[in-house]
Amino acid sequence: MPTLPWTVPHQPRPGTEAQVMASRFEVRSLKDVPLFFLRSLSAWRQVKSAPGALGASLIAQPLKRTFYTLSAWEDRDALYAYARAEPHRSIMNGLRSTMRDSTFTFWQVPVERLPISWDEAKRRLAEEAAKNPAS
Repeated sequence: MPTLPWTVPHQPRPGTEAQVMASRFEVRSLKDVPLFFLRSLSAWRQVKSAPGALGASLIAQPLKRTFYTLSAWEDRDALYAYARAEPHRSIMNGLRSTMRDSTFTFWQVPVERLPISWDEAKRRLAEEAAKNPAS
């Protein structure tokens, strides 16, 4: 299971809160895995220079066709600015046809609790998926 470890692009200001986002993506078929993985690496590189990015990690489970992301941001505006910026915007738009399912969850934590554990992120994603089952 390839994992890109927690990377800290910018140090958080002590005593503040971070906006955390976790996501789970499942692609439709194994043939979609290489493209999704390569594009996710481009988005990963973008995070490293994104204003307001406090940390990020990625788990790829190619044989399960599943990818997880976990990131922390100074605030929701910084997260949304990253999502709207290139190349992330074009990457996500271009991958829509390959997606079988996706789940997102958001929460806030004191920056002193960073990095968030993958156990916590996956638990929160499972809770979100249970609240909003795919139709």
